[in-house]
Amino acid sequence: MSHAQQQSHHGMDTVVLTDLADGLIADLANHPAGRVARTILTGSVMRAAVIALREGASMREHGSPAAATLYVIRGQVTVRAGEREWTLSAGELIPIPPQRHGLEAHADSAVLLTVALR
Repeated sequence: MSHAQQQSHHGMDTVVLTDLADGLIADLANHPAGRVARTILTGSVMRAAVIALREGASMREHGSPAAATLYVIRGQVTVRAGEREWTLSAGELIPIPPQRHGLEAHADSAVLLTVALR
């Protein structure tokens, strides 16, 4: 991470999510699958990652963790779970539904995924 993306604050590293999101979105051209991710926190009980998706790219339906949230940093995405869907724009957060779900980007987008590991 560059200095603009990570700073020390009271002895802990802080991440400037908008800077990291912009950097990952800019890097999408180097990723043929149309997505790239950076883990920003890994612990024994929680993980957090920023995921960038090119416009039109998606993450196929997959299982749901015990608890998780999705926060849109940049762009617009749709979360689909069964017959339900939620379209989210920058600044919006949703708890991940407890059933299988997928994600589609309607613009070059970056999201923060937080997952409880137990």
